[in-house]
Formats: sequence, structure tokens, C-alpha cells
Amino acid sequence: MAVFEFLSEGQGKTLSTLASELDQSPATIYRILVTLEGRGLVEFDQFDQVWHVGPRAFIIGARFLKRTSLVERARPILRRLMEDTGETANLGIEQNGHVLFVSQVETNSSIRAFFPPGTLSQMHASGIGKALLAEMDEVRIERLLSDATLEEFTEFTLTSQGALKADLSTTRTRGYAIDGEERNIGMRCIAAPVFDINAEAVAGISVSGPTSRVGTDQIEQFSKSVVAAANDLTSAIGGAPKSVAR
Repeated sequence: MAVFEFLSEGQGKTLSTLASELDQSPATIYRILVTLEGRGLVEFDQFDQVWHVGPRAFIIGARFLKRTSLVERARPILRRLMEDTGETANLGIEQNGHVLFVSQVETNSSIRAFFPPGTLSQMHASGIGKALLAEMDEVRIERLLSDATLEEFTEFTLTSQGALKADLSTTRTRGYAIDGEERNIGMRCIAAPVFDINAEAVAGISVSGPTSRVGTDQIEQFSKSVVAAANDLTSAIGGAPKSVAR
């Protein structure tokens, strides 16, 4: 399996290169490759005299993706995030131009954010919504915004497309979004995107809590936990992190 994984990271390697880089004898590596070839996991290019990952590897990977449940994979990650930050952890996806919350692990604190599964929220006033918007191409952003009214919920809501796009640019650069009392006064949310196998943002993870506990001086600390959780879920669903894909 070590040989198979190594080959998958840099395909098109000769037997001698593989043996040298893995610090094994060519005879040992050859026996392993022939065994893997017999299962269709690797294949040999006679013309270039190099080894590649075989089609069977894709079939097995596709089976994994079929059984992967975003919500199921997210539960332990959300729980760890809640325990790490002490605040409510959320999972949401884009649904018809809105954020649909699909999972949540609540904090034990008496004052807390509450977005039960099934809750819909406008994207421009949501941490997860802005994290997802920031990863969309310009055409899709324009399409979503042209059909939406940027409703004002608080004095901090971004109600102009110019202000929202500037915020999305900042979000894209730093890797996480902030909802600073834009939906509810006294509540702050920090969110990061989750990527699928095509490096497309398919969900967002966030922590939400009162500004008394999630203050501006806590943003840096909380954002590290949120981004780490989003990266963990990306890996758990077989996704390609943004830093790798782009």
C-alpha cells in the first residue's frame, strides 16, 4: 500500500526511480507492482517504460464517494470544534440561493446561537453563506445576487453589492468569513468552506456565539479552529483542499 500511495502522488515513474525513492530493491518493488497490476490497481506503459495508477483505483475510490455522507462525516468534526471553541458548531450548504443548515452541535452555555437542521438563511448575512459565495466564480455570484434582495437585518448587514463583493474578496484572501452582527445583534459567526473532490466548495463549517465570548480579539484564535475543522471535513469526504487544488 505504501508503494501504491507513493505512485499515486507522482505517476509515470520507472521501476528504478520507485526503488530509489522508496529505498527498496528493484526486485522487491517489481514484485509489489506486479501484484498490484494483477488487481488492476496499477498499469505499466510499455512505450515509456513507466508505471501509473490503474483504472481499478478509480472504481474503488468511486465506491468510497458513494457511501460518503457529508453530515455523517461532519458530526465528530463539529463536536470537536464545539469542544475546542466552546461555541455552537454548524454545517450548512447552498440551497437555491440560501444557506441550508444541515447539522449542528450546540454549546452547553445558556446564551447560544441556534440554527436547527432545516433552517434557511440569506447568504449575504451568514458566515457560511459568505464563505461559500467567496469560492464561487464571478458569473455564479452575479447570477445569485441579481436574483436576491440584500435584506437589511441589522445596522451591520451588507446591503450593497459593492460592500458585499469587497467583503467576499477579503474572505477569499484570508480563507474564512465573518458575520459580525450582520444577521443578529450581539452574535458573531466565523465560517470556512469545505471542498469536494473537484475542489469546489460544497459546504461550510462555522462557529457562532455571542460577541461577549466571540469578541474581535478572539477572531484569530477561533478562525484557526474553524479552518482546521473545514480542512478535516474536506479530507474526510475525499475532497481537494483549496491550497492543493489551486
